Amino acid sequence: MNDPTPASLLSPELIAMMDKGVSVNVSSCSLDLRPSIVRAVGSALTAGCQTVTVYVARPQSRQLIQDVASTGRIAVVFSEPATHRTVQLKASGARIRCAEPSDEAVLARYLASMEQEIGRVGYGPAFTQAMLANRLEDVVAISFEPQQAFDQTPGPRAGAPLRFTRTDAT
Repeated sequence: MNDPTPASLLSPELIAMMDKGVSVNVSSCSLDLRPSIVRAVGSALTAGCQTVTVYVARPQSRQLIQDVASTGRIAVVFSEPATHRTVQLKASGARIRCAEPSDEAVLARYLASMEQEIGRVGYGPAFTQAMLANRLEDVVAISFEPQQAFDQTPGPRAGAPLRFTRTDAT
């Protein structure tokens, strides 16, 4: 069975929510299924969410990076702080690289968006800047193609698989 395409997993509305820069947590597990999780310091999506890249700080992410390197498995949660609207993506075959100078604009865009998102729940820019501050040489990029998507918004649909069906109006 072929994996569904990201465009068939997520509605344009959910892709836009994820792409604007919301709270992101990244998880994986070791070969013996011991979990690892860390807050991302940035994220980026290619058009249509074909590829997702999340950025993590190496000092806080050593176990996660090791787990992704050894298993290729990743699960990423995108959550809008003010509404708790949450989407989880899962994939295998994740790839790791060091952040590059070309990633600085992505990280700056994410920081600016998170300042607004966190500001909506009452925290000032200084809080967000401290939470996401990292030197570029300490940042690692992890890229993957989503294979599964789940609604993780608290409520009766939490955990339900997402599958977007395009209509003629879309």
